[in-house]
Amino acid sequence: MGSFFLDLLSFDHETAVYEKDPKRMRFTYNTQRFTQLEEIREFRPELVINAVTVKYTIAAFDEVLPYLPDDCIISDIASVKTGLKDYYESTGRRYVSSHPMFGPTFANLQQLSEENAIIITEGDYMGRIFFKDLYRRLDLNIYEYSFEEHDQTVAYSLSIPFVSTFVFAAVMKHQDAPGTTFKRHMRIAKGVLNEDDYLLQEILFNPYTSGQVAQIRTELKELLDIIDHKDPDRMAAYLKKIRDNVRRDIEIAK
Repeated sequence: MGSFFLDLLSFDHETAVYEKDPKRMRFTYNTQRFTQLEEIREFRPELVINAVTVKYTIAAFDEVLPYLPDDCIISDIASVKTGLKDYYESTGRRYVSSHPMFGPTFANLQQLSEENAIIITEGDYMGRIFFKDLYRRLDLNIYEYSFEEHDQTVAYSLSIPFVSTFVFAAVMKHQDAPGTTFKRHMRIAKGVLNEDDYLLQEILFNPYTSGQVAQIRTELKELLDIIDHKDPDRMAAYLKKIRDNVRRDIEIAK
């Protein structure tokens, strides 16, 4: 995602990327490439986008803050915001936090009109305007949530599909002739499991995740009981319930 933002911004802004390992910048163009912190001081950025792995978000901020101008806005695009509000406020700096709800694993980065982005309502006004304009140019659907509301949303929108994928991957067996549905689930599982372990951990350790996962357990218990009793009437009612859920979601999306 850091490379994505660099490509996006470098044609309209003067940009630079700081990376300790120069080999990781071999295919980075149209931007200045820094490997020394002092180069950041000389560049005097107006905005810093922290795009490191979520495990190192705060550590990366701590490393570069001494080299930033006092009026520089610091920002993150992390999918997990735990602890960030307190951290930002402790720095005394202008900040903005957002979360592009897509990534290179599944999204078509050339066509994002069906993708979403969250901008955190706390933080610097001009910083929020910058990201709102940027996301609008990408034709993203923009939502504004507080830090707490963001974590609640992530607990629902990420933890439920992640846990469902974990369960599928845990019980699946190799299929010589897999069906279409199996192959689709397998592609999703491979994509999710390619994510950073710490990111998966932090999403599942979100304080709001447990309640969401408990709902999966409740539904599985009901479904298993229907299967054990081979009850066609309850099965029909259950299928109607979940179809109605999906239909309502589609109608809301429209």
